[in-house]
Amino acid sequence: MAYLLNYTRTPVNEFLYDPKLAYSMHLALGRDGREYQPLNHNSGVLFVKATENEDGSLNAKSLKNPWLFQTGDGKFGVAAVRICGEGEEDEESKGSVVFFTSDDLLEYQEIGLLKLGKEYIEEVFCTYVHREQFHLVWKDKTGKWFQAMLSDLCDLQLMEEPKVYENIEERDIRGMESLTDPGIEGAVCHNVIEIPEQTAERLRKKLLTPVNTGIQFPQQIQASNLEQLQQYRAEAVYSDGSAAHKRVDFDLSQVDFGKKGVYEITGKIHQEHFEFPVAFNRADPCIGRWNGKYYFIATNDADGNHSLYIREAESIPELVEAEEHLILDSNTYPEIGGLLWAPEFHVIHDRLYIFHAATPGEFYFEESHVMELKEGGDPICSQDWSRPKRVVKKDGTHICEAGKEITLDMTCFEWQGEFYAVWSQRQFLPKDLGAWLYIAKLNDKEPWKLLTDPVILSKPEYGWANNHTFVDEGPFALIRGDRLFLTFSSAAVDTSYVVGLLSIEKGKDLLNRENWKKKNYPVLTSRSVEGEFGTGHNAYVEDEDGNVWNTYHARPGIDGVRSSGIRRVHFDRDGEPVLDLTEAVDVSEKYRTVHTTLTVV
Repeated sequence: MAYLLNYTRTPVNEFLYDPKLAYSMHLALGRDGREYQPLNHNSGVLFVKATENEDGSLNAKSLKNPWLFQTGDGKFGVAAVRICGEGEEDEESKGSVVFFTSDDLLEYQEIGLLKLGKEYIEEVFCTYVHREQFHLVWKDKTGKWFQAMLSDLCDLQLMEEPKVYENIEERDIRGMESLTDPGIEGAVCHNVIEIPEQTAERLRKKLLTPVNTGIQFPQQIQASNLEQLQQYRAEAVYSDGSAAHKRVDFDLSQVDFGKKGVYEITGKIHQEHFEFPVAFNRADPCIGRWNGKYYFIATNDADGNHSLYIREAESIPELVEAEEHLILDSNTYPEIGGLLWAPEFHVIHDRLYIFHAATPGEFYFEESHVMELKEGGDPICSQDWSRPKRVVKKDGTHICEAGKEITLDMTCFEWQGEFYAVWSQRQFLPKDLGAWLYIAKLNDKEPWKLLTDPVILSKPEYGWANNHTFVDEGPFALIRGDRLFLTFSSAAVDTSYVVGLLSIEKGKDLLNRENWKKKNYPVLTSRSVEGEFGTGHNAYVEDEDGNVWNTYHARPGIDGVRSSGIRRVHFDRDGEPVLDLTEAVDVSEKYRTVHTTLTVV
């Protein structure tokens, strides 16, 4: 058995770890009940949803004093006090506690509120008794303790009227008398449960970043030329049971492919190196692959977002030092002013496009546009790109009313033979509703036109998504077999910026919001990689070796400028993307050298 600690954290400050992040359930694993290893970079794994008003606006919420417990079927439940986002008492939750269920402590279902009384609840404890019955104990703001029996977590119905619980010792309920300081930064401990080692190992493999634990390569290989030799790949294995294929750079100074023979050769696992940042003052970066070359484009923070430049190279590493070519600025067309944001390359039916946002001048008129490369055109030649076209609905009308709403960060992808667009849209007037993600089918012949009416895909409902501001933006698709992943960025574009994850399986309707799964916690944050703050706005490209690369922006320091980074996307044992696997743990130096026997045939 293993010990699982449930805790929240003490907020640090608005730059490092503020209340909307700290007031969530965190998990740590221990073997002796005393020393614990924090999971998920000491970040929360369970956040409560915001509540929604009639006009669609959201009310941010957080958690206080979560209580983790096991159910009779080997699953788990969480009871907690719901509070307002910054920690204030929540009028909507007065006298109530909120419940969640989970099969595996990785995904959670928010069941809802259970009304227990008229006073604010301070603490709640829940214990499985038998036959799906639970003993519920809580303390309200007056200091009184109460108890009742709960029959069904999903129905949230009490079996009896609450009774005052006399002569109770809080430590008797908590079962934490022996728990001392777990040595975790900022931890506010709530309770510990014992879980099977198999469950604990699953949590380690999903909530700790995988690390390279070995390299596998055949001891004997055959090749008649260099091209055949280069077809062999090493397999890097990782701590979570996943693997990745790697190219090997062999020393062939003693090999003669013109003469049959046997050679003992040594090689090094090939690994590209990208120092962060690869480009200062470049946000929302995107790399495209077109006609055998690679192209880099990004939002230009250096000039206040008034220009778009493209870099061209034969390989992704060469893009870092490649020359920049201006293709669009705020003086090119009268209707295109400043705020040229989030450009992305997309190939649709062998034609290259750039999706980007632009405005005639003012921020409140920012809208999504598309440029098309003329047939046979050169991507680094500005004259070969069409005039930007504003994206419109299927009937030719605007998606929203300029000056009252904006659209930006539009992306597109093909899925099961159809093209889709996803973008961020924000209403400012008559009331700021925050930025939401929308989805619609896209006209693949004229990709500045939608084929279906827009559908809401995601709202910034969790504390990590409405931190400092209510924003979901920067979507980008990552397709892996029968699963479509959609990463997106949330919160303000400061150190609170994070990356969330939506996913859907093949065969399901993308335009039905209920078919999508949203991960309860962000998959990339300022705590994921040391020295990178406010990480977000991902885009993906696959190279000639089949590696998927993530281009993103982050800040090199709390006060650093938004700058571009490049890192390989790893896929864990379940095929889900891992975005925080750095070069240091991708290939361990101790495993990097490969020895084999080559027979030249």
